Amino acid sequence: MIHKTALISKNSKIHENVSIGPYSVVGPNVEIKTGSVIESNVSIKGPTIIGNNNHIFSFSSIGEDPQDKKYSGEPTKLKIGDRNTIREGCTINRGTVQDEGITVIGDDNWIMASAHIAHDCIVGNNTIFANNASIAGHVRVDDWAILGGFTTAHQFCKIGPYSFSSMFTYITKDIPAYVVVSGRPAEPRGVNLEGLKRKNFSSNSIKNIKEAYRIIYRKGLKLEEAIIRLREISINNQEVLPMLESLNNGSRSIVR
Repeated sequence: MIHKTALISKNSKIHENVSIGPYSVVGPNVEIKTGSVIESNVSIKGPTIIGNNNHIFSFSSIGEDPQDKKYSGEPTKLKIGDRNTIREGCTINRGTVQDEGITVIGDDNWIMASAHIAHDCIVGNNTIFANNASIAGHVRVDDWAILGGFTTAHQFCKIGPYSFSSMFTYITKDIPAYVVVSGRPAEPRGVNLEGLKRKNFSSNSIKNIKEAYRIIYRKGLKLEEAIIRLREISINNQEVLPMLESLNNGSRSIVR
């Protein structure tokens, strides 16, 4: 299962069901659990934990030092969950001690060629990073979010669940749940209706989400006033809660 030209540290922990291709390098303090496939010419540096049934394609750099001038060699971490696809040429860096010291990738993510996930990022589950999508340090990407090709996100931004960015979007502020953005800088373009339909949201739930969007973006309310209105309608409409949480938990304001 491990090609004879691969270089594997004796201080790594590789499950017997892992496949590692030619010329790949696995450094010390790397753990790869069962069922994962590491293609040729992949570099994995620890401390890094890679879960079950991941597929990492050629020329990816996984767990390399954070690209942060403050980094001084601390043993920070990268943790990758299960069933992720990481395509050719992706770069995923470990965390820094200025944050929690760890970068986290959840489960079932589809990370396409040449995407970059910087230090201290938290990526949820079932996200899509299209080709060359890049997020700076300390960015959070919530479940089911989709970043279009060549999307970039400024550090500390939060990208809400079920949101969608179009190709070449430049994200400088938080994106609330369900919202479609495009442009440089990103501007709101409506609700991710197609994405919600594909995830089997009911027509009534979509109606409530559209009303929440109108409260934020179409009624001329201050953000504090919009939050009060969303609290009211979320009492009986749980699908509005992710949008409300997007407004409450950010540090960079929202695209508006």
